[in-house]
Amino acid sequence: MRLMTWNVLWRFDPDWKGRQERILAVLKEVCPDVLGLQECWATDEHTQAEIFAEHLGMHAAYAASSLPPVPSPPEHPDQNGVRMGVGLVSRWPVLSTRHHALPVSHRQIAPVALEARMEDERGRRFDVLVAGTEWEPEYADDHLAQTRRLAELLAAADDSVPRFLLADLNCDASQAEFAPLAAVADDTWERANGDPRAVTLSSAVPFAPLEATKEIDRRVDHIVARGAGISVTGASTIDSPVRGLFPSDHFPVIADVELRVSSP
Repeated sequence: MRLMTWNVLWRFDPDWKGRQERILAVLKEVCPDVLGLQECWATDEHTQAEIFAEHLGMHAAYAASSLPPVPSPPEHPDQNGVRMGVGLVSRWPVLSTRHHALPVSHRQIAPVALEARMEDERGRRFDVLVAGTEWEPEYADDHLAQTRRLAELLAAADDSVPRFLLADLNCDASQAEFAPLAAVADDTWERANGDPRAVTLSSAVPFAPLEATKEIDRRVDHIVARGAGISVTGASTIDSPVRGLFPSDHFPVIADVELRVSSP
């Protein structure tokens, strides 16, 4: 099973339509079985997750709201009335979903984590959480509270059902906000001996948020796993532009895993 997580930069500049075409091109090449999306847009008609799922012949789910807050007023007409959320695209039908509000004390709207249960063609059930967390240094208390809540959600279920977190955590594995997750689950990158020099928010991207000094040039996007019978066979990222344009300010993270034990 190939898992993938990607912060796809909503409808922010530059050229969100051109970037979306390139994101889809990457997805068609990588062929993830399960994809978590952060900064995923939605209108009253459809969601970005649904558009990707339609092109890929897959299934989709969506939850809002999420971070960052949408610009007010909009920066351009294509942002008007568009929501910010997290999305899920899956090769297999989504059996059920739950939305979990993450703790906030500074912002008016809490970001939501999307939890979904799926079952593969061999009858093995597994759960996926998709989330994005706080990043502002002055809101570090919320950032830590949110990763603690995600750790609680990962640890809440029977370990016989594998659980995965696909998230932009806005911290790397060495920072304090990652510690609650490290206490209850495994970083698939570490288990697969991924490149220790890899970053997912890079100053090499021309439109990268250089003001995000806590996150820039770090591996801040993660696939975290908890449960029995999970084997991680590979981990990678894609850090090159596509036809002259980076698809997002974040690089995606890919993890190849095997579920060795059938879940009840």
